[in-house]
Amino acid sequence: MTFNKKQLERLLEITLERGGDFAEIYEEKKSVNLCSMEEKKIEDVSSGTVGGVGVRLIANDQTYYAYTSEFSYEAVENCAKAVAQTQKGKGPVNKIKLDEINVIQKKDTLIDPEDVEMDEKIELIRKADSYCWSRDERIIQVKVVYGDVTQNVVIANSEGVYVQDKRVRTKLIVQIVAQDEDGNIQSGYDAIGASTGFEFMRSNNPEKVAEQALRRVQLLLSASPAPAGKMTVVMSSEAGGTMVHEACGHGLEADLVEKGLSVYGGKIGELVASPLVTVIDDGTMENRYGSATYDDEGAPCQKNILIENGILKKYMTDRLSAKKMGAEPSGNGRRESYKHKPVTRMTNTYIAPGPHDPEEIVKEVEYGFFARKMGGGQVNTATGDFVFEVSEGYMIENGKIGRPVKGATLTGNGPEVLMKIDRVGNDLGYSIGTCGKDGQGVSVADAQPTIRIPELIVGGVVEEEE
Repeated sequence: MTFNKKQLERLLEITLERGGDFAEIYEEKKSVNLCSMEEKKIEDVSSGTVGGVGVRLIANDQTYYAYTSEFSYEAVENCAKAVAQTQKGKGPVNKIKLDEINVIQKKDTLIDPEDVEMDEKIELIRKADSYCWSRDERIIQVKVVYGDVTQNVVIANSEGVYVQDKRVRTKLIVQIVAQDEDGNIQSGYDAIGASTGFEFMRSNNPEKVAEQALRRVQLLLSASPAPAGKMTVVMSSEAGGTMVHEACGHGLEADLVEKGLSVYGGKIGELVASPLVTVIDDGTMENRYGSATYDDEGAPCQKNILIENGILKKYMTDRLSAKKMGAEPSGNGRRESYKHKPVTRMTNTYIAPGPHDPEEIVKEVEYGFFARKMGGGQVNTATGDFVFEVSEGYMIENGKIGRPVKGATLTGNGPEVLMKIDRVGNDLGYSIGTCGKDGQGVSVADAQPTIRIPELIVGGVVEEEE
């Protein structure tokens, strides 16, 4: 913490000295450690600290923002004066009184990554890399990345909020490319990560992550092209929450709703999904990749039930979108760094588990498609239309998961698909990622149980009739 309470109060007063409705100071200090291997060589080893201070002014629902990478009072004061100059008013400003600083660490970091030697982190990626190369001679490329981030933030605003939060995240990523004797090239990927210390890495074998990535690339080398057409689709809990994140989650972000860019706009209280479907965004989940104590506006993170038994209950909000909607901030105001103003973002988003046995869900399907792992995708939040790649898929025949297939895509409409879901498993599987929006990337997790969609368009190869 660079500035004391009195300094922060004065900086907020300067920000508002020519008018405005709300002022905020956001201080960030972030330590980053990274190491990677490629082509059997250590590609990158880096450690560093970055940070700075952002000053935000909101006036008539417009946002004005300035930032500096310097931690001097003078530099931040200049930012405060710069945003203040956007206003035309003049006159006395009410004295700002900050609350006593609120520091609540809900979870303990047992092993601070900063206290772990880089040699131990490099050994993690060496183990994963060696495992891949030793298991299959068809491998032509392996990339393994380890990273940890320790982020300390202080947030103070003109409404008296004064909080401090420490976020620690660790992750390990394995990517493999392989080529068979016919020149067929495929890739496999797996990643693990958590909002916790290095104990997470010591309790997870890096070779297990490599094994999953290797299994996927080997499977794709032996897979046949996916057939195309409308069919029953079962999405495994192992697929992670790509479907809920992309086809539903972004559409429930209030800033997009307020701009008319969401298919879910104006539907609070309406049935927007199957009664089997409950969608939750929860930034308080212990150790999950999108968790924190506070969001990047100083609002406590919370569990938000967005859709309950198919009924749309609420939207995710940041401070500005909440004000425009006459709602309370939901703890979803997030930003990539001090260089960015906060916007409404997801944290850990998932479809809640349901009553059905995952094995029975598959057994009930005579012919269909089983998506075990999802790849990338695109969604139009205004219409809900989406296209997702499937990185690991199989055909279901006579109630059994059968031959692996490659090149499959899933095409549909988010609200329509959510409404069609007729089975929701009692399991739950997570995936981690970095979500991009408005040029910013933030850490998120998403999850879903095994679900069944009676009819969905599977893109692949159209089989010609003889």
